[in-house]
Amino acid sequence: MNKRLLNLYSLKFNPFSSQVPTAALWVPPPIQSFCWRIEHQIGEGGFALALGEPGVGKSAALRILSEHLGGLRDLCVGVLTRPQAKMADFYRELGHLFGVALSPNNRWHSAKALREKWLAHIEAAAYRPVLLIDEAQEMNSPVLSELRLLASAELDSRSILTIVLAGDGRLAARLEEPYLLPIASRIRSRLRLEALPPKALQECLHQLLKAAGNPKLLSPGLIQTLCEHAAGNLRLLMNLANDLLAAACQQERELIDEKLFFEVFSPDPKPAKKP
Repeated sequence: MNKRLLNLYSLKFNPFSSQVPTAALWVPPPIQSFCWRIEHQIGEGGFALALGEPGVGKSAALRILSEHLGGLRDLCVGVLTRPQAKMADFYRELGHLFGVALSPNNRWHSAKALREKWLAHIEAAAYRPVLLIDEAQEMNSPVLSELRLLASAELDSRSILTIVLAGDGRLAARLEEPYLLPIASRIRSRLRLEALPPKALQECLHQLLKAAGNPKLLSPGLIQTLCEHAAGNLRLLMNLANDLLAAACQQERELIDEKLFFEVFSPDPKPAKKP
């Protein structure tokens, strides 16, 4: 976001950008509860699952969870950046995340090295490993199964890694497949994100505007209009609001209200037909 726009509207950051500071994100009760459950699950490890259709806030929930866990002692939180990777690259990234020199072409040695490090640090109470995976519906089934085996110890009676998977409906469908049922049966904590009512969307907007430093950036009528047109989708809401902010900046408008909304989003009137 350019400085001109920030100065024009007295903003610390763009409240409608995907790069909003994590501390400014709106945290509804279901996400608060999920963070609390994951915090208390870490000692025993295992899988957790966050599901929701695109745009309802799964990635934001993982950011909030990562920030929450980052404030706890004795944790090492890794975020898998390439869920679609095949086995060799999967091991390379795990080695990078947890500081273990791995040989991707030697899966037995790589798995042994990772598990030995996790177990040694758990026994020494130095840290508990946590792995967050967004867009988990893109993961290869063999990689998911490998992750399950990596996390298990002592004949599957102990979990040495906490894994949080986040994805859309495709992930839920895949976990019902016979090949992945062993993972589905190990999910201990769940978060289901759905389309939000307008009142909740308004609460989210008020939170972001306040954190950005200008709670009156949008008129009350415009906030209501935006939330009614967003179809319960947080991403759509942010995109609509961001378009209005850019249009207002271009026109150097002091007030961002419903009039601008209809100017920007109303379809162009069709030309009258000649008689």
